[in-house]
Amino acid sequence: MKKSHIIAIIVIAVSIGAIISTVSDAATYADFTAAEMNPGREYQVVGQLNKEKDILYSPTEDANIFSFYMVDNSGLEKKVVFHGAKPQDFERSEQVVITGSYEGEEFHADKILMKCPSKYNDGKGEGLMEISAESKS
Repeated sequence: MKKSHIIAIIVIAVSIGAIISTVSDAATYADFTAAEMNPGREYQVVGQLNKEKDILYSPTEDANIFSFYMVDNSGLEKKVVFHGAKPQDFERSEQVVITGSYEGEEFHADKILMKCPSKYNDGKGEGLMEISAESKS
């Protein structure tokens, strides 16, 4: 077998391995019930911020802990803890998509994607803003 054929086979094998590992680590959409039944597994949960409950963020105590209550699309409300700073205009969000996993009684989010009224369309349009815990560290 030629040396170029061996290198090509190795490159293909590494590519297949990378694709399989990427697909297996991908988060899936779920509600809080499914995420709670599989603690430690990463999920994306879609819902709305409960604006009637407290949003807890104290940057003087710990700037990397932010918590709020969210109601998923099936109507279940849970406390969400985000390990990062509170996103700007978070209270104005119309819809929130959180990525993370359950730890105990709380959903711990690594990423927050907010659907907010767009500032470029006088609040009539919508915009998306993604906040990640990794980008805030």
